[in-house]
Amino acid sequence: MWASTPSAEARQNNGDTCLADQLDTSSVTARIQFDQNSKNFVKIYSYMTVAVPLDKWHEARQLTFSERSAEYKHAMRCLLRGRDTSQLTEEWRPHDPVVTATSRKVTVQYDSFAWIKNYGPIRIGPWHITRGQKRTWQVSLRPQTLQNARWQAVEADMSRMYFNDRSGLASSSDEDSLEWTNQKPARIDFEIELPWQRSWILSYGQSFWSKVGVAAWWVCASLVIALTALRTQRAGAASTAGTSNPSARPGNPGNPDGDGPPRAVLQWALLSGAFALMLLVSQRPVSPQWRALMCVAAGLALVLVARPWCDGMPVAIPDGTTDDPAVVGDRRRRQMHAVVGAASAVAATGLLVILAPQMFGLPHNLVSRAEPTLSGDVGYVLMGLAVVWLWLAAMAAWCWRFAREGGLVPASWGRRWDTAPVRCVAVVSALLTGVAGGLLGCFWWVNENQWKRVTWLTDRITGGQYGKYVNSSRANFSFTDLSWIFTYSWVLTGVALFALLHFRVRTQRAHADHRQERPALGPEGPDLLLTASVFVFTVGLQGATFAGTNAQYGAWLILNMGSLFAILAVGRRLSVLSQLGHAFCVKRLRNKKRRHELMAKAHEYRGVNHHLQLLDQGRAGDVTEQQLEGELRALRQWLVDGCGKKNPPDHLSVLDAALAWGPEGHWWTNGVRAARLAFCFGVPASGALLYLDTKDQWDWIQLSFEPTAIPGIVASFVAYQTAWAGAGFVLGALWRLLPGRRSPARAWSLTFSYAVPACLVVLLNKFTGVDFRDLLFYSVLMLIILTLTSIWTDASTFGEERQYWPSRLTLLVSIYQLRGLSAHIAWIGAQVAVAVGIWHELARR
Repeated sequence: MWASTPSAEARQNNGDTCLADQLDTSSVTARIQFDQNSKNFVKIYSYMTVAVPLDKWHEARQLTFSERSAEYKHAMRCLLRGRDTSQLTEEWRPHDPVVTATSRKVTVQYDSFAWIKNYGPIRIGPWHITRGQKRTWQVSLRPQTLQNARWQAVEADMSRMYFNDRSGLASSSDEDSLEWTNQKPARIDFEIELPWQRSWILSYGQSFWSKVGVAAWWVCASLVIALTALRTQRAGAASTAGTSNPSARPGNPGNPDGDGPPRAVLQWALLSGAFALMLLVSQRPVSPQWRALMCVAAGLALVLVARPWCDGMPVAIPDGTTDDPAVVGDRRRRQMHAVVGAASAVAATGLLVILAPQMFGLPHNLVSRAEPTLSGDVGYVLMGLAVVWLWLAAMAAWCWRFAREGGLVPASWGRRWDTAPVRCVAVVSALLTGVAGGLLGCFWWVNENQWKRVTWLTDRITGGQYGKYVNSSRANFSFTDLSWIFTYSWVLTGVALFALLHFRVRTQRAHADHRQERPALGPEGPDLLLTASVFVFTVGLQGATFAGTNAQYGAWLILNMGSLFAILAVGRRLSVLSQLGHAFCVKRLRNKKRRHELMAKAHEYRGVNHHLQLLDQGRAGDVTEQQLEGELRALRQWLVDGCGKKNPPDHLSVLDAALAWGPEGHWWTNGVRAARLAFCFGVPASGALLYLDTKDQWDWIQLSFEPTAIPGIVASFVAYQTAWAGAGFVLGALWRLLPGRRSPARAWSLTFSYAVPACLVVLLNKFTGVDFRDLLFYSVLMLIILTLTSIWTDASTFGEERQYWPSRLTLLVSIYQLRGLSAHIAWIGAQVAVAVGIWHELARR
């Protein structure tokens, strides 16, 4: 007993406390599996089982202790890692090793997984994987411990990939697998060849062209936005060139901001493209100090250029009066001072850390190699909060300017901003600080988790390497979150286009001559381009995220817009109001009085058809079939008389004309109503998509290791809801222009304009082996939401009759008749069945 003590002390002094030679009596089985159907990359699974006799290894019983105990960690390190202290950056573990014990042995099940996402070496479990030539990868069994243990069985599952047993010692093999029995780990080597589809995606992601794909998207997006703004600007100048009110003209001295919303949207188009390219360029190796300096300067510039104190171009008011210029100037100066003061103070705080890091105990390059200190953490927090706050403030400033100039801000908010700008800036600043602080908290939390993951079982939670890793991440925190924030800037672009469209509608109404009112079937000219742009940036882009590689984004944008204009070209001939002709629109839809007459005729038409059904059932009373047919002929003649010389198609009725017009007098209000409906109908769809986004074990793991994973869930829900609302708005705005006699046909035609690029992407994904079911599921959900929105819009068209019916369903029965409503319900049921089937398949993968 006394003799063993010096030996134990000697082993401890030599760093050999694991007694690794006692592990030679253990038995091991290992299995590696390659999955080429996991997302876009090849996924690797490693399964390793070690059985250790209790009476042979001194540390074996400690494996059964609590996972948080020092004895357990020491024993597990000795068993699986030994003297290895390298960082396992590529390996992910779904759970801690599972330990089971019997009276004679302890069994440890060690599972892990990784992806081949780059060309670097991969350490996963006992395996070491390196890139060979072209598409081949070398796989070797090189455990850090247990080299002399008995490896009873080693298996490799190739998932139908080409492979070559370089060792030549496999005991069995088939077209998908290799197996070795009782072979030393050093003698087990083989190579695999990635499928060309996965190899192409891998090489594309590592190449210069992946950045070109992202840049192409931003360039195309900026060009579309700029073209829309320029066309709107020219159209606005032409429409106000002859007005008698000089204050309503662009460039008037009373309007120092120039052209109002069009100019703001044009500025955003140029700035968003420029800053997107800046973020792409910043991904190249740049010192954290210069990167932070660029981000602070860019954020402050975005806030100042946004000029949220602008009121925009005034709309002509009937009496021709305007606000006192002195009052307006004083109000803007107070707002400008509040905004500039807050932004400058935050920027100065960030610059203090960047330019004078020694005040916080940080080196000149901001990355300390020592362990984190309180003063250093304070510096990192101030710098990170300052940069993220500035960029969030820039997004908020631009959003406010777009909404204010576009007339989307409630009047009470505008009055509060005009009377108490300092208080408003303070409240918004506090909210932005809370958001930035939440992002910073998520980042620091996952940063600690990442370090624990890559240094698993090494007990290296302190020291120089820990300090370098953590401090480097904290110095680059702002850039990580800025890239994520800017990813969702398309929502801001949608707000800008929507505000500009509303501004044009409001301006046109202000300048309209009500004595010569004429019906507006839908957006025309620049308004149509704006509506198509809203569709592309809300509906199309969100669908493009399911498409696969970012190289498709630019082409997706162009195809989406082209297909929508193609559908509208068809609608010019096949829509109900187009078939009735321009004369009918002028004569029967010119003003509210004429439209009320049309609704009354449609109500009469429905009543006659109801009586015909009762007549067939023998319950019509004193009404004869001849009387009812005479009333139908009279209604038909009223329709024909309204069409002038053009004879309408026989299958169209006054009911079709009323439903084709929609519930509101203007296409804009039709669109807003449909957007609200689609937003509500889209909540379950967003929930289903979020479930699929987070159902996988990997997705749950990402919540603890990805800085933007938790905020990304909230952002994804907002993005989905924005997409549904955008689709509903475009459906309502183009309601009278889309082809189709029945409302679900209009929903189908709009979905078809989205499905054209989606189908092309599906063909490409089928060719490259990328799963396209997510995109298909999104498209079916879009069709369901638009179909429900269209049916609800029909019910709203006859909303004045709601008081005569016990429920909305009975109102729909009176509109469609029982047979027509049954067909619509069956159509929706078929769509839901397809969506449930796809969802079930996606949930099982």
